[in-house]
Amino acid sequence: MSTDLWPEGVDRIILDEVDSTMAEAARLAPELKRPTWIMAHHQTDARGRQGRKWANPEGNLAATLLMRPEGGPADAALRSFMAANALFEALALYVDRTKLAVKWPNDVLLSGGKVAGILLESMGSAQGVDWLAIGVGVNLAAVPKGVPDASFPPTALAEHGDMVAPEQFLDALAANFATEEAIFAELGFGKIRENWLKRAARLGEVITARTSREEITGTFESIDEAGNLILRTPKGAQAIAAADVFFS
Repeated sequence: MSTDLWPEGVDRIILDEVDSTMAEAARLAPELKRPTWIMAHHQTDARGRQGRKWANPEGNLAATLLMRPEGGPADAALRSFMAANALFEALALYVDRTKLAVKWPNDVLLSGGKVAGILLESMGSAQGVDWLAIGVGVNLAAVPKGVPDASFPPTALAEHGDMVAPEQFLDALAANFATEEAIFAELGFGKIRENWLKRAARLGEVITARTSREEITGTFESIDEAGNLILRTPKGAQAIAAADVFFS
């Protein structure tokens, strides 16, 4: 994708090395005035959800979008789905889109393997968000070694298609995320949700959600307007706000 398609009003910072792009975003948050993508070729202390280590081999994408969204924390959290949609479309430029799927709450799968992950962090109050950081890791060139998530073994885009440079992929991702923001502003989360569900892995099938307190198995029915996972169980529909999801 040509850099001519880089979204207007969005900045970018490309670093050779940093501890993590999420940490760098938090440090830069007080001074950055416009939405800014921060990309690093190498991270020394990358992390994923719940503090898990995130391996980032050379040639893969490690980037964070720092922004100041309107609305409260609930609206900010919905951008996980917007990021997933944007990642799906960016990846679909380089691989057969029928091999891609989004996995609740924050992963993208390629031929059943995890190719990308999303991490959101924010600072603010119940009334508003001072800043939001959307971290994205994409296995473009290589599969990380020693990943314990055996349920969804990692895969890399290069194993299924052409090699794509991180800067080139960032162009595609930034453009598609800007489109998601425009959809959200004009049509609300309903359209984002509709598009996400079209791409959802195992929709209509039995899956298991493991929360901090229990394990719930049921039919993956939908996500609601708050982004909660809706499982149909013998006890009826259950809305789950946070969990790790496993397929049968």
